[in-house]
Amino acid sequence: MQWTKVLGLGLGAAAFLGLGIILGHFAIPKEASSPAPGPPVTGLPVTGSPAPSISAPQDLDLQILETVMGQLNASRIRENLRELSREPHVATSPRDEDLVQLLLQRWRDPESGLDSAEASNYEVLLSFPSQEQPNLVHVVGPTGDIIYSCRQTEENLTGEQGGPDVVQPYAAYAPPGSPQGLLVYANRGSEEDFKELQTQGIKLEGTIALTRYGGVGRGAKAVNAAKHRVAAVLVYTDPADINDGLSSPSETFPNSWYLPPSGVERGSYYEYFGDPLTPYLPAIPSSFRLDLANVSGFPPIPTQPIGFQDARDLLCNLDGTLAPTTWQGALGCSYRLGPGFLPNGDFPADSQVNVSVHNRLELRNSSNVLGIIRGAVEPDRYVLYGNHRDSWVHGAVDPSSGTAVLLELSRVLGTLLKKGTWRPRRSIVFASWGAEEFGLIGSTEFTEEFFNKLQERTVAYINVDISVFANATLRVQGTPPVQSVVFSATKEIRSPGPGNLSIYDNWIRYFNRSSPVYGLVPSLGSLGAGSDYAPFIHFLGISSMDLAYTYDRSKTSARIYPTYHTAFDTFDYVDKFLDPGFGSHQAVAQTAGSVILRLSDSFFLPLNVSDYSETLLSFLQAAQQDLGALLEQHSISLGPLVAAVEKFDAEAAALGERISTLQNGSPDPLQVRMLNDQLMLLERTFLNPRAFPEERYYSHVLWAPRTGSVATFPGLSNACSRARDTAPGSEAWAEVQRQISIVVMALEGAAATLRPVADL
Repeated sequence: MQWTKVLGLGLGAAAFLGLGIILGHFAIPKEASSPAPGPPVTGLPVTGSPAPSISAPQDLDLQILETVMGQLNASRIRENLRELSREPHVATSPRDEDLVQLLLQRWRDPESGLDSAEASNYEVLLSFPSQEQPNLVHVVGPTGDIIYSCRQTEENLTGEQGGPDVVQPYAAYAPPGSPQGLLVYANRGSEEDFKELQTQGIKLEGTIALTRYGGVGRGAKAVNAAKHRVAAVLVYTDPADINDGLSSPSETFPNSWYLPPSGVERGSYYEYFGDPLTPYLPAIPSSFRLDLANVSGFPPIPTQPIGFQDARDLLCNLDGTLAPTTWQGALGCSYRLGPGFLPNGDFPADSQVNVSVHNRLELRNSSNVLGIIRGAVEPDRYVLYGNHRDSWVHGAVDPSSGTAVLLELSRVLGTLLKKGTWRPRRSIVFASWGAEEFGLIGSTEFTEEFFNKLQERTVAYINVDISVFANATLRVQGTPPVQSVVFSATKEIRSPGPGNLSIYDNWIRYFNRSSPVYGLVPSLGSLGAGSDYAPFIHFLGISSMDLAYTYDRSKTSARIYPTYHTAFDTFDYVDKFLDPGFGSHQAVAQTAGSVILRLSDSFFLPLNVSDYSETLLSFLQAAQQDLGALLEQHSISLGPLVAAVEKFDAEAAALGERISTLQNGSPDPLQVRMLNDQLMLLERTFLNPRAFPEERYYSHVLWAPRTGSVATFPGLSNACSRARDTAPGSEAWAEVQRQISIVVMALEGAAATLRPVADL
């Protein structure tokens, strides 16, 4: 493949310049772009007038907030979703580019559009199955004849699974190859699972490992297998993990929301995020690109996903020792470990499995689309709200449910803007990211290209990817400072469904925790790397959140909604089973809309940094209780960490008191601006790009991946886990001390950021 070819420099430079001009709007207040008649917008300059002073007293307008909440329409969201999911739109496909034009059309509409909207391109490395040579999985008999073949495509149950634009199930970035060997069952493909097979006396070299989704990331299954010289990996979705054990056609889609037996979860098996060829650099013509031979993070061996109907035929004929109880699933048989097949099964005992993968890497142009509402008073402060646009097939749930909400929210705010009745204090940026499914590519390239500007000016990032997994309750993931604004928003919005509960009161019934400060409150999940918030929190240190409606966990054991990344994720699936009436979509739109208005219009930023104290204290207590004795044995003191947590808590409380004093008086807007900057910049103080040299992009010392078992500061937890079985004075124990110092310095820096700005 001629992967080194690039587009003409002129086109790339034009795209680069165009996006820079868009972002430049933030820092230069301009005349209102609305041509509609009406009264002038408060605080906006007219042609030739000076820029507005930040002393303008604009604050959150509760009447505007109520208007927006009332105008967000479930029927319009439903029609948005119907259009967005009408055809498959894998990244960079013609339909994906059609949706770019749809977004531009909506955001440039003269009656409901935004101030500006532009698309920008990045040339990125993607992976696709070959149309000429489809990926195949066969059972091959002793004489080399094919005696069984797994399905190449999903069953065409609704007429939407068989079109030419439906991409064949595959493992993106898995290398080509056609290995053949005896089959073994490796549970979820973790390192511990493969070690268990070795403990059972199973020789793994040259085998084909059948694994199930869950437990570890997709790519990790192949990485772990390769360490044990496994030749290839098959991955399937077990009904026990996603269908509550149900698997017959009468119990699954299109008769219910459960996954049909032929359903196959596609996905990226790339270990990192961002364009593989340009780590830490935007994928623009001027950037250095790695030689393909030097790219890391791809699966090292051929890998292919299959449906659980085929997995049943393979696994239920497997010979060998009975698998552990925790490895058993819901395919209707006792799972065995292999290698090879039963002597009296459906296949000859010495049959082997052949896995033929023909994926190929291609350089493609992927588009981001930005729509901007310029702030009236602080145009250089940005509230970002984004979702990706690309899907594996129709993608009605993932990601179109989120984009349907985004379009409705931008329509309502755009209409107010064009009528001249509202303009936010701060700038609002709507973003549609490209190629997320391949590894958060569009959002990562954006953060790489505008790293400094975004770090200096971004108030918060709001992500709504899958807006509705199911219709039971709100689920929020985020950093602690966003808790207060989400709580304030959800207390004022009615929950869909029977009764008269607020979203907040309904939420607390499903996900709650006991707070020493507030009592019983809804619980926020932490942010990993599952969607486009990842580069914003881990790479840029921007306060972030992810909003969605989800299921009642007491009624389902589903790992995720059942048709995730399959050809059965269609509009009718959402309309009939996930959210009939689209009340949950409307609830997410109202929650996101209220949060955006509160962050963009409030005089004082509604970010409560004191809520970080609870997180830090819980991390500290876990370290003291679970690691204290071990650390003491190695003469490592937690004293500096205790002091740093106490100092942060004191400074956060003092800042809260200063805010209360200012709110009760007539504050100088410059004082408020400085204070707001302290709130905005706090998250950045937890970044240390050298803290985890083995982790690409992860630099937030509180939210980096945690591989250790102790729920404390991730660097400390991981270092202690690695050092536990090493000798005193080893490099591993030195790393434990280094990680404690890293956290202490981050907390010291955070406390210093919260002190009065004149206190140097």
